[in-house]
Amino acid sequence: MIFLHQEITLSWLTAAFARDGYICGEEILIPVYLALRLEKPLLISGAPGVGKTEIAKVLSRVLDTELIRLQCYEGLDENKALYEWNYQKQLLMIELSRQGCTRGEDQPDLFSEEYLLERPLLKALRHPRRPVLLIDEIDKSDQEFEAFLFEVLSDFQVSIPELGTIKARQVPVVVLTSNGDRELSDGLKRRCLFLYIDYPDVDKETRIIRSKVPEAGEVLARQVAAAVNRIRAGLDLRKKPAIAETIDWARALVLMEARALEPNLVRRTLNLLFKDQEDVETFNRELGVEELCRQVINGG
Repeated sequence: MIFLHQEITLSWLTAAFARDGYICGEEILIPVYLALRLEKPLLISGAPGVGKTEIAKVLSRVLDTELIRLQCYEGLDENKALYEWNYQKQLLMIELSRQGCTRGEDQPDLFSEEYLLERPLLKALRHPRRPVLLIDEIDKSDQEFEAFLFEVLSDFQVSIPELGTIKARQVPVVVLTSNGDRELSDGLKRRCLFLYIDYPDVDKETRIIRSKVPEAGEVLARQVAAAVNRIRAGLDLRKKPAIAETIDWARALVLMEARALEPNLVRRTLNLLFKDQEDVETFNRELGVEELCRQVINGG
């Protein structure tokens, strides 16, 4: 493992990602490398399931540091993301004081560190060792929260009225992900390096399957990758199969003792690829099991 005060090189990062089993090329590695060296947040966009969140997890492992995750959602505000006061503890101290259980001169300030509850952003800034901060699905948050992040992402500091300005002990490695549910502001984009991840091609997804499900074998892995690629590219689905679904399907086929795609096995395991009944109906109507297998086996 490398310590974050040591110099990170592109070759080291490439080897570290490979050892961790994250299959990618320079189109991903170079933006990640530059974000680390320039100490800038990395904004990763792409469809759900292409491996955006996994990059933050891999970075925390290869850098041997903590992953701090902030899951975004509609209505998220700075109290949930930054800090809250421990109101129960404050009320208890007030009640004890009223009952004469504490002397006034010994009563601590109710807005001191003792009563502060760290949430992900503050925890990342105050972490003693440079952590990986994952701000997941930023596009699900409101524009007001996005604007609140500007100070954090520009200066790596936050302002708490009762305590003042808190600056990062170490600039965290920041990864933001977006599924493209809404357009992000120019202000956020300016503060980040941008990386778009598309679904992998057949060759790359075959390598991913071989890495995650080595018992699948070369023939089955390639046919699974080709079938999923055909489904994604040829059908208008509500939810296209993600890489995770591809891996689950490959594992299921191995458990079914498959050596290659067969219509009967495909038909019995389709529920691992599709998570919406409307998508199943679209697949059966526009492609179908028999035609999918024929195209995959014949390379059509």
